[in-house]
This record gives sequence, C-alpha cells and structure tokens, in this order.
Amino acid sequence: MSTTTPLNGRQAAAAPETGPGYDVRRTLPLRVEIVRQFRRRRTLVAFGILLVLPWILVAAFKIGGDPGPDGIPSLVDVATSSALNFALFALFVSVGFLLVVAVALFCGDTVASEAGWSSLRYLLAAPVPRARLLRQKLVVALGYAAVAVVSLPLMSLVAGTVAFGWGSVELPTGGSVPVSTALGRMGIIVGYALISQLVVAALAFLLSVTTDSPLGAVGGAVGLVIVSNILDAVTALGDWRDFLPTHWMYSWMDALQPEIQWTGMAKGTAISMAYALILFALAFRRFRTRDVVS
Repeated sequence: MSTTTPLNGRQAAAAPETGPGYDVRRTLPLRVEIVRQFRRRRTLVAFGILLVLPWILVAAFKIGGDPGPDGIPSLVDVATSSALNFALFALFVSVGFLLVVAVALFCGDTVASEAGWSSLRYLLAAPVPRARLLRQKLVVALGYAAVAVVSLPLMSLVAGTVAFGWGSVELPTGGSVPVSTALGRMGIIVGYALISQLVVAALAFLLSVTTDSPLGAVGGAVGLVIVSNILDAVTALGDWRDFLPTHWMYSWMDALQPEIQWTGMAKGTAISMAYALILFALAFRRFRTRDVVS
C-alpha cells in the first residue's frame, strides 16, 4: 500500500529548481493559464450573466414603463434618459453584490479549485516555483475580474443605446452633463469601481490559498462584504465606519456632481489599496510555507 508524501512548503522552497533545459520563465505561461481559466464553466456562466443582465433590465423598463420620481432622487429616476444614464444605473445596482460575486469567483476559485481537483501538487512538481505559480494565477484572476467589472457597463451602453438612445447624462438632482464630459466621468467611475473591488479580490485570493474549498473562498469574500455593509449601517460606530472596506464603495457617485468631488474616492482608494496589499502579501506568505497534499 503506497502513501502520498505531502509537499512541504519549506522543503520545496529550499529545493533546487534547476535541471537540463529548465527555464523558470517558461513554466506556466500566462497564455496557458488564461486559456485554462477561460474554458472553466464558471467563467462562461459568470460572463453570460453579466452580459445578459443589461438586456433584462431593459426588458424590465420596457414592461414597467418609465420610472417616475419616488421620494429621494436616485439614478433609477433617470435610468431611461440615455444610454449613459442606463449604464450608470446598471452599475449602481450591480456593484454592491453581483460584481462582488464575480470578482470573488475569479480570485477565490483559482487556487482552491486546483487543490480540490488534486492537481495543485502536480503543477508544483512540474516544477513551477510557488511564487511564480501564485503570481501567474493572480494576474489571470485579476485580469478576468477586471474584464468582468468593465463588461457590465460596456454592455449596458450597448443595450441602453438600442433601447433609449444616445444623449447627455441627466442628473437625479437636476441638470445634465454633456456627452463629452460624461464619457470621461464614466471612465473615472469604472476605474474607481475596479479599485473598490480589490479588497474582495485580495481576501478571496487569500482564502483560495488557505482552503481546498472554492465555495469557502468565494463565500468568505462575499461574506466580508455582507458583514461590512451591516456594520456600515450601525451609525453608533461613528468614524470607525470609515475603515470598513465597503464604506466608500459608492463614492464614485461623487463624479456625477457638476464638479467632481474627489475626497470620498481618494479615501476609498487608500483604504482599498491598503487592505489589498496586506491581504495579497499574506496570501503569498501563506502559500510559500503551505504543505500541499492534494
């Protein structure tokens, strides 16, 4: 009866990685990992949902009619004014959960799934250095996550143009922003949305190298957002809420003011980047010494 010896992290790090014809730069090329991840069913399903959602929203507006004022002015009141308004509304309703799930899926599944399929050990025995394997997987995961975040507003622009036409952005509080200015603002908004999702990506990636369960890694990252949103609603916490990873998630709406307000987005960027750097560093440190048995 044979047994499998765990691949000890410290031993693997100390072991020589050279041999005849061996070149570390040729191990696990990015294009290989990109193709591998693209062929995964979860990738196709995730992008399918993101690309179909704008058309579902268009159908909802067509069936229900144009939204009217309903208490506090919001983006839904002007969602059908133009394609840009519709794209902003689609981003608003998606950034707090749907995009969180997509980012967590791409970053939380990437390593944990390999461990769950018992293929992680064979990748390391190729041999692919641990740091390189993790870096390649992180680059591809972040790339897919970024494409997911960007694909939703882009498809929303297409759907909005077909359904509502092209025009300036109508602000919920009154006034409008011309198309030339609005496109630049849209770029800022999408860029900030990407940055705000870095915390989710980093935590999902850390959990991915810690557990063999992809569902646990994805669920843990999504759970962080849920807990953070709950705590953010507790006004008794006062200024402590400023340090919650989701407190500044919707600060991109400051770009819809007649004059862009940068304070909220600057604070949100600083918080998101700080958390992300710490979590990514912990992920690499954890994986370097992890005993891989699957």
